[in-house]
Amino acid sequence: MRPLQAEVPEGFCSEAGAVSNMFGFFKKNKLVKLRGFGSNQKYGMAATSVKELLKKGCETLQVPHSGSRVCLYEDGTEVSEDYFKKLPDNTELILLAAGQTWNGFVCDVGLLLGASDLHTELLIESARGLLTDEHAPKRRKILQELLHNLKETSDLESREEDEDWFEGVDSRFKTKSAYMKYNCENRVRGYLKEVDGYTQHIKCPRARGEYKKTVDMMTEKLKAIKYNGCYFDRKEKEPNRLCTEEGWFSCQGAFDQDECLSLHSINPYGNRESRILFSTWNLDHRIEKKRTIIPTLAEALKKHKSSEINLDYFYRLLFTRENLKLVHIVCHKKSVHDLVCDKNKIYKKGKRRIK
Repeated sequence: MRPLQAEVPEGFCSEAGAVSNMFGFFKKNKLVKLRGFGSNQKYGMAATSVKELLKKGCETLQVPHSGSRVCLYEDGTEVSEDYFKKLPDNTELILLAAGQTWNGFVCDVGLLLGASDLHTELLIESARGLLTDEHAPKRRKILQELLHNLKETSDLESREEDEDWFEGVDSRFKTKSAYMKYNCENRVRGYLKEVDGYTQHIKCPRARGEYKKTVDMMTEKLKAIKYNGCYFDRKEKEPNRLCTEEGWFSCQGAFDQDECLSLHSINPYGNRESRILFSTWNLDHRIEKKRTIIPTLAEALKKHKSSEINLDYFYRLLFTRENLKLVHIVCHKKSVHDLVCDKNKIYKKGKRRIK
């Protein structure tokens, strides 16, 4: 490519003009990756200045030149001529037309997330493209989790519609909701088994008999409401379930916190991997089951009949959302909770209290 001949102003010799042209000819090209607004396609371009880059970029991306500008794709910083000279090769830039704004690559994801479901495939394609070039472990993890959650099939419900989700699930379950309901029932049954198992630790025959009566009454209450399986069933009405209609669960935070500081969430209805990972989430007792509730119940029955105990209070503490919090495994604190049962609620009204 032949250099353009610069005009020689009055007062300057022709030799000076020749030297100036020679330096212009040997100006080093800057190699960059340029993309358009809302596009995942990148173009490798070489230019010696922002002005030249704008000209090439506008022609290639068919963007009106008037009012256009170039910004860093990473954080939206507008690139000036001086800044352009300091950029390392292969820096990612974005070409903006007049009126368009850019706040960094987060804006790119925001545009797609805020758009209709028709753009999901484009977002998946974008994440995959970034993943192939990404070597930073933290960013790879973010991109992989993004892809994992986007490739979900939560809108499908039956085994016929989503066979992969049901891999390893007993054939008697025909829908996701039915299995998730069973999953919750199974956890609550496990709590009941622990309560019942404490019977053998009560040495006094009379107290052991009263304790057994109490467990039997709790069992009947749980059977009547199907072991609170509604908590994990997205088909249930909102007050009864712990998830959204789509099946998203949010961590409720550690027992001593009002909410999850890490904003953990999961949709076990989405894909098989999420279904399996959800098994690591806990229905955690704020007032602890083994350390506090069961021993308090057993102690109360040493001197009182089961008919004098506030059965509903202990039932709510052991098996309902009044004392249960759904938490991500990271938010599940296994240390002593240091919370006790309310002494004013252990017995029915009018009955004696523990001294």
